[in-house]
Amino acid sequence: MKAYLDNAATTRLDPEVLEAMLPLMTEQFGNPSSIHAHGRAVRSALERARKTVAGLLHAAPAEIFFTSGGTEADNTAIRGSIETLGLTHAITSPLEHHAVLHTLEHLARQGRITLSLVRVDEKGQIDLDHLEELLSTQPRALVSLMHGNNEIGNLLDLDAVGELCSRYDAIFHCDTVQTMGHYPHDLQQLSAHFIVGAAHKFHGPKGVGFLYVRPGTRIHPFVHGGAQERNMRGGTENVYGIVGLAKALEIAYRDMDEHRRHIEGLKKRMIDQLREKIEGVLFNGLSADLDRSLYTVLSVSLPPSDINDMLLFNLDIAGISASGGSACSSGSEVGSHVLGALQVPADRANVRFSFSKFTTAQEVDHAVQVVAELYKREPIC
Repeated sequence: MKAYLDNAATTRLDPEVLEAMLPLMTEQFGNPSSIHAHGRAVRSALERARKTVAGLLHAAPAEIFFTSGGTEADNTAIRGSIETLGLTHAITSPLEHHAVLHTLEHLARQGRITLSLVRVDEKGQIDLDHLEELLSTQPRALVSLMHGNNEIGNLLDLDAVGELCSRYDAIFHCDTVQTMGHYPHDLQQLSAHFIVGAAHKFHGPKGVGFLYVRPGTRIHPFVHGGAQERNMRGGTENVYGIVGLAKALEIAYRDMDEHRRHIEGLKKRMIDQLREKIEGVLFNGLSADLDRSLYTVLSVSLPPSDINDMLLFNLDIAGISASGGSACSSGSEVGSHVLGALQVPADRANVRFSFSKFTTAQEVDHAVQVVAELYKREPIC
């Protein structure tokens, strides 16, 4: 059987989302910047989508800007705030997505900023005391920390980080790509200047995302070339993608409690079975802690074996789609920077299983059975 267990990389498009998108792909094809009837109809659909997203997040429509995805939204927040606000110091962690880490490293190499990495422990938890130390010793900083880690599933204490940033007048950018649509976000209560989302992580289309910008935080655009998105992002809007994003987020909020119960049950089922069937199995970060990690992600560390290098290949042959870490680096010979920062031993195989509302117990059972069969061999001593 086939088992798709790589939902942290991308999710299946919800049929309700496709249905909402189709009219914008066929009958309503006007340019939303045009003033004639065809354009006005599409502009109306675009602004309804913006209002939907804003309402779900307890934000104002004027605070939501649509982008091509999470990476562009991250770049807009980071580059825009550094350039516009004259920030010279940025703080992040070694566990961030490359959309954040590589962007900040590039700016540091150019001499635009000094970059500090906050310490993490062996479980990948952010050292909040060290974060406060970094905030207190240098000028006003940009703090960029993700809500849910895409590889090990650790959840950040947003309230604690937000309070520290407020205390030291720091700009707080939070990559919420992995938690958007899976956890409620009340932007009236969250002390973040920027958050981001990507539709394909919550059963929407690929190639579309959004950036929330807190009121009073003005930044220059990252993409120039037009007055779209209230002069914040040049280029004709991906309207059917935006409508799909809004519908996907609406469904996610509508069914969030039901889907969370279903997915948490599957994750616990896999944890219990792996512990029962594979001696020496471990879980990276806080991945096996159901209270402190993403319920959609399980990062598994398997004992030394002569089949470790071929684990993902063998899973693929058995019809199981999973990842060796972040999907953004799959196929690369460079190991996961997240697992490297956690000093996970090099002789262990690591696989990330990630679940969605469409995942079944049969898929989980099949994956566990295949992994258990592979590790029946004698381990390497």
